[in-house]
Amino acid sequence: MTQQAPDDQAMAERIRQYIETQLPDASDLRLEAMERIAVGWSHETWLFDAHWTEGGVSKTRGLCLRRDPGNALLRHFSDLGVQFQVLRSLEATPLPTPKPYWYESDTSILGKPFLVMEKVAGTCPSPWGSAGRRFYAEAAARGTLPKSFTAALASLHSIDWEAAGLSFLGVPESDNDFALREVQKWCELVEISQQEPHPILIDLIGWLKANAPETKRLTLVHGAYRTGNLLIDNDQISAVLDWELQVIGDPMYDVAYVLTDLNREGSALLSHLVERDAFFREYEQATGIEIDEKVCQYYGMLYQLRSAAFWMSAAGLYASGQSDDIRLARTAWSVPFVLEGAARALGY
Repeated sequence: MTQQAPDDQAMAERIRQYIETQLPDASDLRLEAMERIAVGWSHETWLFDAHWTEGGVSKTRGLCLRRDPGNALLRHFSDLGVQFQVLRSLEATPLPTPKPYWYESDTSILGKPFLVMEKVAGTCPSPWGSAGRRFYAEAAARGTLPKSFTAALASLHSIDWEAAGLSFLGVPESDNDFALREVQKWCELVEISQQEPHPILIDLIGWLKANAPETKRLTLVHGAYRTGNLLIDNDQISAVLDWELQVIGDPMYDVAYVLTDLNREGSALLSHLVERDAFFREYEQATGIEIDEKVCQYYGMLYQLRSAAFWMSAAGLYASGQSDDIRLARTAWSVPFVLEGAARALGY
C-alpha cells in the first residue's frame, strides 16, 4: 500500500474491512496501490487494487470508491444511490461505463454514503492545464480519439433508455418542459448559494424562461459530456464518468455542451479535441439526429446560468466555512467572467 497520512490509513483499513464483508469466500484480503485522487468537485474518490485468495486461487480486482463528503458541490443534485442505479442500468448497454459493485447508504460504515465500482483502465487528463491540452492536441492530430469521443456520445444518445430502466430519472412532459426544468434546477442552486444574484444573471434567467425550446426527441443526457469526464485508454474512450447530472431530455443539451466555448478556452477544437465539421458529420450519421444549432445556442445560454450557479455555490461553500477545499477559494472570480459572456450573448 502506498504511503498515506494517518487519517487516510484509517480510512483505508475501514474500506478493507468493508470489502471483506462483500467477499465472504475471500481470505488474506489486502488492498494495494491505494490513492485518494484530487479530481472532481462533488465526491471523494479512492482508487485501489484488491488482492485475495479464493478456493486456493489468487484473485485481483481494481476498484474505485466514491464517497459523499456531505458538503461538496452539486450535493443537492448528485445522489450516489442514483448514480449507482444509473450505472447498473447502463451495464448491459454498448456505452462504456464502470461496472457497479456495491452502494451503501449506511453512514456507520465510512461516515457517509458511498459506492464501489470497477476501476477502468485509462487516464483522465484535465483539459484546463497545459499538460492536458497538449495531450488532447496530440491525440487530435492522431485522429482516433476524436472519432471515439463522438462515437461514445452517439452511443449514449442511442440508448433505449426505457428498456434500460432509466425512466426513474423522470420523464419530461411535452413542449418545453425539459428546458424549463433545467432552468429551475440551476435557479435553485443560485438561491442555495445565498449570494446576491447579479442583474445580468436575473436578465439571463428571464430570457431563458421566455425562450425555452420544445424538445423534439427524448434521450438519455449526460449533462457534462466533455474531456475531463472521460477515461481514455490507447486513444479510445474506455469509460464515460461523472454520472451526476444525467437526465432524460433533449440530446441537444449534450451537443451544446460540446459546442460551447466554456469547454475549450478559445481552441478551434471542440473540447480541445474534435473538429466542428467532423463532429457534426459523424454524430448525425451515427444517431440519425440532426443537430439544431438554434436550440444549441439556447442551451449554450443555459450553460452560462449553470456555470454562474456552479461558481456561486462553490464560492459560497468556502466563504461560509462549509468546505475547506482550497480550490473553491478562487472560484468567486469566475462568476463575473461568466456573466460577461452572458451579457454579450444577450446583446448588452
